[in-house]
Amino acid sequence: MLDISVSLMLVVAVVFLVLLILLNSWLYQPLMAFMDERDKSIRKDLESVSADSSEIEELKAKAEEVIAEAKSEAAALRAKTVEESKLLATSKIEAKKEELEEAYKAFLDSLKKEEEELRSELISQMPLFKESLKAKFSQI
Repeated sequence: MLDISVSLMLVVAVVFLVLLILLNSWLYQPLMAFMDERDKSIRKDLESVSADSSEIEELKAKAEEVIAEAKSEAAALRAKTVEESKLLATSKIEAKKEELEEAYKAFLDSLKKEEEELRSELISQMPLFKESLKAKFSQI
């Protein structure tokens, strides 16, 4: 029925072992070396990315710091400009007030002069008025 040949089994075993040895040296070891290199490359890239991301975070923090500093400087400059504008406006208002006060005083002085002129004119014409009043009363 079954015929088992020992020599054929030995030849098959030897061919199998030779095939394992050849596959190991030609296929499995280069494949394992390639996979190890690939793992090293991936690990190196991940480290590079993490270093880059930390550098990016640093740069982002610096940019935010610069923006915050610029905003505070702008606010300080704006406040300074507003204060200077207020001072300028106040000084202009004071100057205009003084100018108006001087004009008012000049107006009052001229009004007093006119009043005195009118009074002196009326006093000088007082005898005429008295005469005209006497004439009117005498007619009545």
